[in-house]
Amino acid sequence: MNPTGGPSGPWAAVDPADWGRWQWHQANRLRRLDAIDAVLELTDDERDAFVRCDAAFRVAITPYYASLMRPGDPTCPIRLQALPQAGELVRYPFELDDPLAEEAHMPVPGVTWRYPDRVLFYVTHNCPVYCRHCTRKRKVADPTSAAARDQVDEGLAFIARTPQIRDVLVSGGDPLTLSDDRLADVLGRLAAIDHVDVIRLGTRNPVTLPQRITPALCDVLREIRPLYLHTHFNHPAECTEAAGEALDRLADAGCVLGNQMVLLRGVNDDPDVVLELNRWLLRHRCRPYYMFQCDMAQGITHFRTPLQTGIDIVDALRGRISGMGVPHFAVDLPGGGGKITLTPDRIVARDGHRITFRNANGDPFVFVDAADAGVTTPRTEPHD
Repeated sequence: MNPTGGPSGPWAAVDPADWGRWQWHQANRLRRLDAIDAVLELTDDERDAFVRCDAAFRVAITPYYASLMRPGDPTCPIRLQALPQAGELVRYPFELDDPLAEEAHMPVPGVTWRYPDRVLFYVTHNCPVYCRHCTRKRKVADPTSAAARDQVDEGLAFIARTPQIRDVLVSGGDPLTLSDDRLADVLGRLAAIDHVDVIRLGTRNPVTLPQRITPALCDVLREIRPLYLHTHFNHPAECTEAAGEALDRLADAGCVLGNQMVLLRGVNDDPDVVLELNRWLLRHRCRPYYMFQCDMAQGITHFRTPLQTGIDIVDALRGRISGMGVPHFAVDLPGGGGKITLTPDRIVARDGHRITFRNANGDPFVFVDAADAGVTTPRTEPHD
């Protein structure tokens, strides 16, 4: 892969002008087993998993994202995220079709309302790449789940007549699969609602299709204030020059950038991997926001790590990178319970009002808890 984003390897014959157009990548996504095998040299196990899994959750990979994969290497962290694995066929009784109960909390189709002031606004079923760890496998890639114009209009009308809603997360699928005009219409109508203070856009295009971040798109986004854009980098191998340029353009357009990494077994369950990723993100003005535990969705348990793994990663990051580079480690509770964050316990001992902490190096330090010590605010005597 040419780090500047030009075609190479199996795509060396592609016109560089085509390679630079996001529409070309969308139109030429790898979907069939033979086409993927020709490029990535699949193993027998990968071929078998593809045949058995494709009917349950479709495969689609942009040429750009496929070009980041190591041919013939089933342990490649990029192909693990995009190619079916045998683990998808294993079912556990605790897995849920809709782990976050998004459908159960829809007052109107396409709007999930689980928090008092926030809603998720589902506007498309499509993505450039169908990630195998997706929590919305039940609907993403399924044409029957497409958000028709009438549904989107109904969702906008509901948000407009519900003043409790102050924060809207536009999601899908990936909203950037919409045309610039359609996206401008949806975002513009949200921005015109007086009680909506914050508009957020969830997209993985900077990772899987950075060509989508065009000057024309940035002109659309520049008109929306404030606009928070959450993307989804999971591994340093995704941090190409083309991806960095995409983030830079978005930041220059006024977007407040945050990254939501999902903790994946065999991909990024290593503190050094996360440290490298987060340093790169900060260089491109994208703050590591969340590190999510994998949800209890069907067919993704093989990706899940013990909760302690995430806590240990946060513990290892603290002191090695500034606080801006330490994400919240979050579990999104099943059944619509919402997000909770887990942090390492740095309290070593308590002795009355004396609390002993360990710092990032493991050294103990004593801190006096003023409340426990009975300290009160001293009275100030009036001056003559």
